[in-house]
Amino acid sequence: MITAEHFLSVAFWAGELAPEAFERARRGIVERSFAKGAYLWHRGDRFDHWTGVADGLVKVATVSKTGKAMTFAGIRTGGWFGEGSILKDEPRQYDVVALRDTRLVMMNRATFVWLLDHSVGFNRFLVRQLNERLGQFMALVEYDRTLDAPARLARTLGWLFDPVLYPRAGSVLEITQEELGLLCGLSRQSANEAVKVLERKGILRVEHGAITALDPLRLQRFGE
Repeated sequence: MITAEHFLSVAFWAGELAPEAFERARRGIVERSFAKGAYLWHRGDRFDHWTGVADGLVKVATVSKTGKAMTFAGIRTGGWFGEGSILKDEPRQYDVVALRDTRLVMMNRATFVWLLDHSVGFNRFLVRQLNERLGQFMALVEYDRTLDAPARLARTLGWLFDPVLYPRAGSVLEITQEELGLLCGLSRQSANEAVKVLERKGILRVEHGAITALDPLRLQRFGE
């Protein structure tokens, strides 16, 4: 169980909960740490926790039956994911890997289901979250087939600045070009070249170990 102060710091949606729901949610959460490169779980695992990234960066990905690797999303500090598996009560349909040392906050399924049944604030948040993720995955199907490297990288970065999923994120993201490549399915060199293209267009600014989004909306729509 985590403290109320820590809960508010790692779950932006906690402020929407009524007092009883807030306490129920807080009591149902534990925190765990994972090293860079660790698999948090594999496709097919039973892992009955809804999960948030307290600090770090993870990749949600899978490998098709034909051997093609596909990244669904990167989840940065402040993001929550895995609600689909909890709602459907099924094994995970993807792999999740820590791209750097990462701390997760994990809510057990019983607490998640109680909030779903009793908390209007939680349901409002969940509808917004699911709607935003659906839009991302629909765009993923499109760009995987049609967009070049700069556009793929721009879309991936744009999702990490999404104001619905990361309302506290601000305009700066600490990330390496190696991590960007892993999220986009690009080599480090290709990611570096794509970042330079976007910087020349005035969409972002590259700093040591970080990227500043000068125009997050253009990132999300780049390549249209």
